[in-house]
Amino acid sequence: MITRLNVLLLLALLASCIYLVQVSYNARRLFAELDQAQSAENRLNTEFERLQTEQRSQATPLLVEKTARQKLNMRTATPAITRYVDYERAASGVDTAKGAK
Repeated sequence: MITRLNVLLLLALLASCIYLVQVSYNARRLFAELDQAQSAENRLNTEFERLQTEQRSQATPLLVEKTARQKLNMRTATPAITRYVDYERAASGVDTAKGAK
């Protein structure tokens, strides 16, 4: 009877040891995945900050105006080329292209 109890306890001990090894392995694997995810997060945050800085440097008013002039052939509006729209005439369908400046 004592021998059966010893065998039963030995089997329970072996089962708990195997379970402990499996849990330890899973914990190490999950920790490695967490570390990789944190490294990727740090890389992405650094890249995001760099892109934000680049965007801010490219969105300065002087650079926008220079790009508009060179690439889009835009020019500053002057009173000589400005047309004013009379809303009442525009709503009634009168040709405003010949309207007052």
